[in-house]
Amino acid sequence: MADAPARKPGVAALGTWSGGRFMRFGEAIEAERLVNLLRPDERLDTVLTADVYGAGAADRLLALALSGTRREDVCVVGAVGHDFYDGERQGAKGFPRFTDPALRGPSEYAGYLRMATERSLERCGIDRFDVLLLHNPDRTGYTSEVVWEAMAALREAGLTAAIGVAPGPANGFTLDVIGCFERFGALIDWAMLILNPLEPWPGELALGAAEAADVNVIARVVDYGGLFWGDIHAGHSFRADDHRAFRPPGWVEAGLERIETMRPIAVRNSLTMLQLACAWDLAQPAVSCVAPTLIQEAGADARPIEDKRAELAELASSQRLSAGDVALIRELGDNKGCMALKGATPDHDGAELPDRWALDERQLEVAARWQIDPQSDLRAYVGRAREGATTASA
Repeated sequence: MADAPARKPGVAALGTWSGGRFMRFGEAIEAERLVNLLRPDERLDTVLTADVYGAGAADRLLALALSGTRREDVCVVGAVGHDFYDGERQGAKGFPRFTDPALRGPSEYAGYLRMATERSLERCGIDRFDVLLLHNPDRTGYTSEVVWEAMAALREAGLTAAIGVAPGPANGFTLDVIGCFERFGALIDWAMLILNPLEPWPGELALGAAEAADVNVIARVVDYGGLFWGDIHAGHSFRADDHRAFRPPGWVEAGLERIETMRPIAVRNSLTMLQLACAWDLAQPAVSCVAPTLIQEAGADARPIEDKRAELAELASSQRLSAGDVALIRELGDNKGCMALKGATPDHDGAELPDRWALDERQLEVAARWQIDPQSDLRAYVGRAREGATTASA
């Protein structure tokens, strides 16, 4: 596709992690069906991909979805950061981050990021991303000036119009993200965070810092593992390799109970439950785009994934909840302390891991500036585990 003026992400986005082919959620739909699902149009003009999905296969499938569309009518968000070129897959943990010292040192970060970005663009069939995210960084990715200078250089080189950060894949990284906004906010345009009415915590803790740094937020996992789509019921059986199978027992039943308490709010606002989740996210500081996962569940009574896409497309940017409804949903969905968080956390003991590490003095200073008490605001609480921890979704 020829180069065209940059486009900002729309109010709702499609992700190549949908459809079960590259991330294990529900049934893996056939390639042609996923291409049609991901093809942008006038109502859903934004699509997100990551180079590591299918080790480049998602990019190539996206190229098919983009075929026949005008580049100026489409917003393409890419993500790089997991090294599947030189790194070896580490089982369920996936490929290592490119900053792994076993792979390279800081002097090679810029070269890797440029190479990975150019190859991803080539697979997608485009000349430039509208937004390029640093995908699931480790501690180095959040704190390294070399990394963020290299990301900014990609923008200066015209390989992307904007840059950002996508923490994950699981929930947490709160102080790391805020610290990243504080240090590199002048460079960062976008961030993608986990946020939905049943998981306001801990993502909400970073929203004020995003707003202060003028960083726009894309909210993911808006559907809460598919529950807001309405075709998962109590006792639902997930395949052994489905990411949601790693959540604690009882998370479906607990989530459905809380969703029912929110249903009257959706009814009086003429919203479906998924649209209610999207509208609640969009009411939060800095959030300007939502990207739920489109999941084809198994079974004869499962909704076709195309119906879910149509439901998302009907979300209008003008659909806003009152301040009272936003506050009530937050109260009904309170999940504080329901999981052990990733990144810098007071729960971590021992050596630093790629996705978990102990708090240091810099992060404690960040916490103090944003009135976050790590001991009470970032710890898992005994007795809340059945509400379930988020697993990888983007």
